[in-house]
Amino acid sequence: MGEVKLLGVWKKFEDVTAVKDITLEVKDGEFMILLGPSGCGKTTTLRMISGLEEPTKGQIYIGEKLVADPEKGIFVPPKDRDIAMVFQSYALYPHMTVYDNIAFPLKLRKISKQEIDIRVKEVAEMLGLTELLKRKPRELSGGQRQRVALGRAIIRRPHVFLMDEPLSNLDAKLRVRMRAELKKLQRQLGVTTIYVTHDQVEAMTMGDKIAVMNAGVLQQVGTPEEVYNRPASMFVAGFIGSPPMNFLNGTLTEGGFVDFGPFKLRLLKDQFELLQEKGYVGKNLVLGIRPEDIYDGSLAQERASENNMTRATVEIVENLGGERIVYLSAEDISFTAKFPPESKVKEGQKIEIVFDMKKIHIFDKNTKKAIF
Repeated sequence: MGEVKLLGVWKKFEDVTAVKDITLEVKDGEFMILLGPSGCGKTTTLRMISGLEEPTKGQIYIGEKLVADPEKGIFVPPKDRDIAMVFQSYALYPHMTVYDNIAFPLKLRKISKQEIDIRVKEVAEMLGLTELLKRKPRELSGGQRQRVALGRAIIRRPHVFLMDEPLSNLDAKLRVRMRAELKKLQRQLGVTTIYVTHDQVEAMTMGDKIAVMNAGVLQQVGTPEEVYNRPASMFVAGFIGSPPMNFLNGTLTEGGFVDFGPFKLRLLKDQFELLQEKGYVGKNLVLGIRPEDIYDGSLAQERASENNMTRATVEIVENLGGERIVYLSAEDISFTAKFPPESKVKEGQKIEIVFDMKKIHIFDKNTKKAIF
């Protein structure tokens, strides 16, 4: 039905390679997020799935149907792919009412007026647009327009929804609400959805799976929990999470410590044995730790030992009510911690901090890939 498969897909624009050798499988009914910074190739990938761009190389399947394979000369146009797209710009017809905008794809298919009426009212009810059917787009708020654009996609009952940053024009509060609505709607409809965003919060809260891209290359595919807790590379680790993961450059010593200069941290036995086995003793590596895994020593005595503590200076404290983001330094090493509101640290203060060694990540300094 609505599976989507990309096998070794490339896209080149003259001298620029926008997408490099992507192999990705989206299961039927899955909500897949393509996540990455601007210019990483995620929209180009979506456009190739939709048929708005032709791949330079590789194969694209929608369901059992091969819709693109340049080597075989196969390229199925968008209208024959059974997909519906929702863009960042709502692309509504300004002279048409909400009813006519939603009904438009069915009118093109010459579906009976009676059937159109039933389906428009059904979709309007689902999206909370029933009271707005007689209005024109100019009389709607941004969130209402976005729902009309969604309605126009839903009414076609496609096998696949493709969404390109559909919430980016909305204000922050409305985006949060629309994220929840979209997720609920996708669950209700059970339609395979591929959703492009550069917003990692959107990705983490909405996706069944996240495909993280950078510079045209697929970095990692996994559930939100997998990409957060087991990032495959420093790029993924740094891109997902707010504030981002701390990266500390150090050297692995014979005694099982990572030496950062101003301080040392002792690895757990199995961590050290794995690195020893892989030949990292005496070599430089990168230790990654998320801000929430660094604790205020005055509140975490039970977690503290001389092997996982150091003294640091509090540079800046951002009080966010439910948590405090604390910027710290130990000589020339800077890092960020996330403390609970009961932490009373002040700027300029020297404090004890505790690293949760069970939660650390180790990366190869040269390849930037995760060792664990």
